Amino acid sequence: MAYSAVPSCFHGYLHSCSFSSTQSFPRSLACGFSASPTSRLRTCVKFEKFQGESPLEQTTSASTSSASQELPVEAQDQPEEEEEDSCLPNDLVGAVRQSGEASASFVNSGGTRAIVELLIPQLQFLDDEGAQAELWELSRVFLETLIKETGCERVKAVFPDAGAAALLKYKWKDAAFGFASLSDRKPVEKEDEIIVMIVPDYQMLEYVEKIAKGLADDPPRPLVMWNPRLISEEVGVGFNVRKLRRYFLSSFTTVYSMRPLAAGAVFRCYPGKWKVFYDNKDRPGRYLLAKELIGRPDAEDLEIIYGNVEEKSDEEPSLLSQAAGIFSSINRFMKAM
Repeated sequence: MAYSAVPSCFHGYLHSCSFSSTQSFPRSLACGFSASPTSRLRTCVKFEKFQGESPLEQTTSASTSSASQELPVEAQDQPEEEEEDSCLPNDLVGAVRQSGEASASFVNSGGTRAIVELLIPQLQFLDDEGAQAELWELSRVFLETLIKETGCERVKAVFPDAGAAALLKYKWKDAAFGFASLSDRKPVEKEDEIIVMIVPDYQMLEYVEKIAKGLADDPPRPLVMWNPRLISEEVGVGFNVRKLRRYFLSSFTTVYSMRPLAAGAVFRCYPGKWKVFYDNKDRPGRYLLAKELIGRPDAEDLEIIYGNVEEKSDEEPSLLSQAAGIFSSINRFMKAM
């Protein structure tokens, strides 16, 4: 969970748009196309940089309509083949909703401790102007998706500080969930059925563990940590951090993880397996599945996986060389633990 080691493969998109629970993601995502008309209608990039104007923004609707008219009836009715990267979301809001669905599936199956991690720089570097406001809006998308998919009417959102909780409670008067902060005297009440901690920080770790312990009582209640920051590379790695990882974080299931890499992506959506993708050189912006794993792949796993892909490909520069620097940074902190 070395969040600060995430490569900067996305740039500043969140500052250029606002989100709401009903708003569709702007079509500023570049789309990749294949030769066939049917593929042209449905092929959009996965994990694109969330930046830049799509050359099709003004023409997508017209092109879609005319292309549909040109296709024979048989071609229009033909079922589409599932792509290897079809499980990946097309945009950030879609990823947040997908993470809510994965969390709901976990809770509905009886799971009680879950982690959602969206390892994207915009959701990590909260000191940038406007970044926190955008993050809160995305957290609402997650919470509303969780409520919808579980049918639970008593979800409590626990924010990192009292100021944020009070501001959002005032702003979101129509919210279907409750508000609290980690610094509250009693953030969780008996009637709360699902607790969601929004970006809990390592500085509040004592409170996080205390709440988690209380929720484990009979009957246990689900706790979801959404984009937690419980380990910081800035404070170093010591006995307490190793203890945290071994005894506390190991009790949680990562139900959703999205980590873009320079040469692909690592992805997990409960109840599915962990998946490692690599760039499809023939279709820019699309990915091919390199391998599925039961557990989270570490740096060594990724080196082996991308090395095997490289042996089968003549792509230049090689996938392995593109990812080499990232492998060393991703797990440099993790290995020390």
